[in-house]
Amino acid sequence: MTETSPQPTSVKKILPLILATAIFMQMLDSTILNTSLPSIARDLHESPLNMQNAIISYVLTLAVFMPASGFLADRFGTKKVFIFSLILFSLGSLFCSMSQNLTHLVISRVIQGVGGSLMTPVGKLALIKTFDKSELLKAMNFAIIPALIGPVLGPLVGGYMVDYLSWHWIFLINIPIGVLGIILGLKYMPDYKSTDVDFDLKGFLIFAAASLLLSISLELFGDMQNISPVLFVFILGFLFLYYYYKHARRGGNPIFPLDLFQVRTFRVGIVGNLATRLGISSVPLLLPLMIQIAYKQSAVTSGWIIAPMALTAIFGKSSVIKILDKYGYRQTLMVNTFIIGTLICLLAIPDIYTSLYWFVPIIAILGFFNSIQFTSMNTISIADLRNFQTSSGNSLISVNQQLAIGFGIAFGLIVLKLFENSDFIEGEIHNAFRYTFLTVGILTIISGFVFRRLHISDGKNMQSKED
Repeated sequence: MTETSPQPTSVKKILPLILATAIFMQMLDSTILNTSLPSIARDLHESPLNMQNAIISYVLTLAVFMPASGFLADRFGTKKVFIFSLILFSLGSLFCSMSQNLTHLVISRVIQGVGGSLMTPVGKLALIKTFDKSELLKAMNFAIIPALIGPVLGPLVGGYMVDYLSWHWIFLINIPIGVLGIILGLKYMPDYKSTDVDFDLKGFLIFAAASLLLSISLELFGDMQNISPVLFVFILGFLFLYYYYKHARRGGNPIFPLDLFQVRTFRVGIVGNLATRLGISSVPLLLPLMIQIAYKQSAVTSGWIIAPMALTAIFGKSSVIKILDKYGYRQTLMVNTFIIGTLICLLAIPDIYTSLYWFVPIIAILGFFNSIQFTSMNTISIADLRNFQTSSGNSLISVNQQLAIGFGIAFGLIVLKLFENSDFIEGEIHNAFRYTFLTVGILTIISGFVFRRLHISDGKNMQSKED
């Protein structure tokens, strides 16, 4: 099947469910680990603050391999690549549950990440090619419901499994869901291919190398004894970025064309995404760690405290269009970023004797404004892209988001370790968390000034649409 063609009614009914299965697995897996890290760390004889590799390795693998998903689907067919991705993700989950040390867990998470990087993009591609534009929004809305439910269930399911079963089950739960997806995919997934296959392999490898090197430099910074290797890897990462810039300037068909960055709203959206997510992405990991390490509470308790963030995000998503229609993108993003940064700073106020319930309203409000932030940033990024730029632009936005999440987690833990090892906190680990939230919150507030580059009228053509 080389192009879109009419599909049987049964395929149109089941295909959104297949994509929903893939999205649910990926979203559940992205959030379920946060409340489980202390338990996994104890079993693997590691410090909970050294477990960030288990999360970052997965997120960065998604970012590195996502640009290849479209090419692989065109070359080998959407059905084969989707089934392969589900098998790979399920095998990675099984290997995670069998891990005997942190190295095994990281390798298994990379296998999971390769599967995840293909699973959702290829499923979305099949959906886009199957449904007419008039039907697509309804189908996509059904498919992305798990993206809202997953973050609610993740911390709770992870907490209960760790407390009442064992941490191994947070990975084993993926296997029956994966098997269901494979069975449905074999029967109902259409197999679209393209005869016009052109992939910038060299550009992909250069960009992947730059992403990995910059991420590794953050990891080394967190555990460094010597600044020299950190600077070397960091500079090498930027050299690869410059190499990619030179490669893309030569023309041809680069994986991320440079003319994307000539579009001001795209440029501001990309930079704003990266800057604001540095703070936002660290909170869902730092807060469960603090509740379990400093407050000595269970994984279930930390899961219940985090859950309102995802529930209120659903209300934020339904409100964002009205807010943007009234205030516009520039004002919404600047004020919203300031509110988010202030809320993160408020997490630093309670001392070790304060009730944990103090965090619940802050987290609930934070989830609402996070949802507005992400929807606004994503839509303004594509607001002025032309049709021929949309595919590569969307791909780069997805990659940028995954890198920003990885960088945010690494950054938050680096700041936490710096405070933990300083005399400033007087030996109280809880104070290290408090100063980390304060630092991250202030930086988030400052990042809001990125959106001053927007014009008041920017995004007018997007205010009747939802991402």
